[in-house]
Amino acid sequence: MTFALLLFVTLQRLGELAIARRNTQRLLADGAVEIGAGHYPLLVLLHTSWLTALWILALSGRAEIWWPAVAGYAIAELARAWVMASLGRYWTTRIIVPRGAPVVRSGPYRLLKHPNYWVVAAEIALLPLALGSWTLALVFSGLNAAVLSWRIRVEEGSLAPRRTLPDS
Repeated sequence: MTFALLLFVTLQRLGELAIARRNTQRLLADGAVEIGAGHYPLLVLLHTSWLTALWILALSGRAEIWWPAVAGYAIAELARAWVMASLGRYWTTRIIVPRGAPVVRSGPYRLLKHPNYWVVAAEIALLPLALGSWTLALVFSGLNAAVLSWRIRVEEGSLAPRRTLPDS
């Protein structure tokens, strides 16, 4: 079960990167601009290290499935799908600012700011817990919080002028 779960997550992440790359290229071709590119390698390093640490845990034979966290992770994945569907062609792993587009205010975005980051925070905590590692959950949650605090400040700066545009 451990390997199936990690294989699912790994393939899911690769699929998301393909979607993000396609959306990023399309947005940039339409005149959008990327901001905050300087912190993007840290985000990639964080997520790659997190997934690598989980694979090492699984391969060590010390991973033990904890079903409540697996269920929580499954709920987080449903939330991720809702986020991605709500953003549609605007969903990327980078901060891409499209020209003249209003801020998305539908789906989970009408309930709270940055729901994608809430989902990511849940994923980074819950998957290690699902494999029985409180240590990995705490370490990577702390690192994620540090990177996201920087990223959210950058993203908020890009969203401020767009918040005044009429909804589409």
